[in-house]
Amino acid sequence: MSEGFIKKFKDWMSIDEEEYDGEEEGYEGIQEEQDQDEPKLEAANSHVTRSSKVVNIHTNSQMKVVIAEPKKYDDVTIIADHLRQRRAVIVNLEGVEEEPELKKSIYYFISGAVYILDGSMQKVSKSIFILAPNNVDIDANIKKELESKAFFPWQK
Repeated sequence: MSEGFIKKFKDWMSIDEEEYDGEEEGYEGIQEEQDQDEPKLEAANSHVTRSSKVVNIHTNSQMKVVIAEPKKYDDVTIIADHLRQRRAVIVNLEGVEEEPELKKSIYYFISGAVYILDGSMQKVSKSIFILAPNNVDIDANIKKELESKAFFPWQK
């Protein structure tokens, strides 16, 4: 009965017995050749040291915050360079209050630099701004928290 089932299966797959036997012999010959070519592996895996997958998050590259007080228009390129090097910059424009055109020019330049570098900018006070590169997020709610609460807990 099993021969009848195999014959029906071979007929259904449309494989002749002669072709099937030939393929089987050829397959065994190839397998034997492959076994001879492959080098024998020994159980040396027990001596392999495995590296740890733990990553130290405290690396030497620390986040730096730069405080800039530009006095002339040429100082803005230094601010843009700090942003390009992925450093947050606090810009204090109080030193150029007497020259509103210079203050406006500096503001426009740093605004453009922040935009081009895909950073963010937050106003802290009338003349102080925080500029952050694209890898730093600025929490804008801190100003609202400071307005609603006292700065120190004992000032409630």
